[in-house]
Amino acid sequence: MFALKLKTSPAFSAPPPRWLAYGLLALSMSLVGSYVALSKPLVQAMPVFLLAWLRFGIGALAMPHWLRKPPDEPPIDPATKRLLFLESFLGNFLFTLCMLYGVSMTTAVSTGVIMALIPTVVALLSWMFLGERIAPRVWLAIALAVLGIALFSVAKPAPDLVAPAASDSHWLGNLLVFAAVVCEASYAVIGKKLTGSLSPRRITALINLWGLGLMTPLGLYAAWQFDFGTVAPALWLLLVFYALAASVWTVWLCMRGFITVPSAQAGGYTGWLPIATAAVGVVFLGESLNGLQLLAFGLCLGGVLLATLPSRQQPAP
Repeated sequence: MFALKLKTSPAFSAPPPRWLAYGLLALSMSLVGSYVALSKPLVQAMPVFLLAWLRFGIGALAMPHWLRKPPDEPPIDPATKRLLFLESFLGNFLFTLCMLYGVSMTTAVSTGVIMALIPTVVALLSWMFLGERIAPRVWLAIALAVLGIALFSVAKPAPDLVAPAASDSHWLGNLLVFAAVVCEASYAVIGKKLTGSLSPRRITALINLWGLGLMTPLGLYAAWQFDFGTVAPALWLLLVFYALAASVWTVWLCMRGFITVPSAQAGGYTGWLPIATAAVGVVFLGESLNGLQLLAFGLCLGGVLLATLPSRQQPAP
């Protein structure tokens, strides 16, 4: 489908120690889970295309200096350019649209449960495109996650938590969130490769710029018909947090962590995302988990643990 083998460049920034890289990935995924849940009030206040365009625009204003090429960084070759576009198209453009439309049709708790599939999808994509071997316990993790999602698909959200129209189409919202899962998993696999040739700051700025370019026609069309006076001041502050978290902070944290952490373990750390999403939905948005949803969530998180725990290796002779 696309080439993922890139030559590693000379060190242009010192890789973080393993413990710090783990912390960076956990913090990044927790922030992603938080802004995914907190984006629900935003999609109720403005069109999705406009919200996504403003996100990329605020991000571009926050980091123009990150676009400069560091003196010790090699020129961007055609293969890296293609990966940058795919990283932005899948991890920024499509992820944003699928996630925003998805959370507008379902609950934050539902989103959190489905996002628990990310580590297993990362493992599958690594197997398909990178040729990495999937251990038996990872296959078991995939089975647990699939079972959890199957159980959750029959557990409808509480009627007082979503609008009637959204409740009727919760299955479509869940499907869009799953599409966002695939996009996020692709983002993790491609991002690991990009850190071998570009600095985390430059990757962050370049893929955000691609996202802004892709979203601008749709955003301008939505802005032309929108009454900005209907948005409360508190939501503008939430929008700034969402834009900076989604376009700047989480991407940079991820790319720094990817430098040190192996791809399989890096994908596993996405397990923090559904936990944060569900927690924000319960604590701040007044949502709840019923018994069947708790069982589904437990199965998915069990799959996360199986996918992320380090495997025992035989000592070297």
